[in-house]
Amino acid sequence: MMPLPSIRPLAPTDSLARLTELLHRAYAPLAACGLRYLATHQSEEATKNRCTKGTCFVAEMDGQVVGTITYYSPSATGGSPWLDRPDVALFGQLAVDPAVQGRKIGRLLVETAERRAREEGACIMALDTALPARHLIAWYERLGYRTVEYVNWSVTNYRSAVMIKPLEPDGQRGTPE
Repeated sequence: MMPLPSIRPLAPTDSLARLTELLHRAYAPLAACGLRYLATHQSEEATKNRCTKGTCFVAEMDGQVVGTITYYSPSATGGSPWLDRPDVALFGQLAVDPAVQGRKIGRLLVETAERRAREEGACIMALDTALPARHLIAWYERLGYRTVEYVNWSVTNYRSAVMIKPLEPDGQRGTPE
């Protein structure tokens, strides 16, 4: 059994060029399907901007960054009715190196973002992904997320599903009406 990675905040010594390359590799299959996620082609500067608007976490194994996620607090989200809510946090830029996918690294990264959201008092965690990426929607559903709205972002070429998950263990606080 392979050891789990350590999850930590992005450090100033981490290479944004390598992080951008990781994003490109992880999102390449989606790009091959014609889906223009920002992470399929973003520049190093765009990676930096996206990371600094939130809290970027990385998964590290054997001294190498093999995954990433960026958490955005409720004050940093917006652009749709759900994402405009003051109790909703968001994660994005989730990527795991294709060489280590299938080892629950993505799940660990999502759990890290959810934990940060709880610490900051958010009641709901949200994400958005391409509607045509049915496999991703199914994966997020297995993690407890459900679709609540659809958005057309100006930087993508697809319609997005906004998915949410209440963060309280009892499911009462933050449960959508």
